[in-house]
Amino acid sequence: MLRLIIDVLATAGLLLVLASALPGVRLKSYGTAVVVALVYGLLNFFLGTLVGWILFIPMFLSLGLLGLVINALMLWLTDKLIEDFEIDSVKTTLIMAVLLTIGRVVLSWLL
Repeated sequence: MLRLIIDVLATAGLLLVLASALPGVRLKSYGTAVVVALVYGLLNFFLGTLVGWILFIPMFLSLGLLGLVINALMLWLTDKLIEDFEIDSVKTTLIMAVLLTIGRVVLSWLL
């Protein structure tokens, strides 16, 4: 349970860093970042896993690149669900998804 809390808080911090670094991404506060991290994590766990199972063969053939598109889709859906979190364009959503995925991998190594 503690690991989950640390992961959500670290992801929220990563979201704040990415929102300040990327033009076109707006987060209202750290509290909003925590909510975004929770919603994004839940969407990835439930919908992302389901879509990953359905698209297993295309994902395997694309060497996992389709997984980044699925992450971008989950990020876009999170943007639509949370009012205080905005991403301006599809390009920015894809870039944010790639950077968020890389950042979460690095955080998992460090934590």
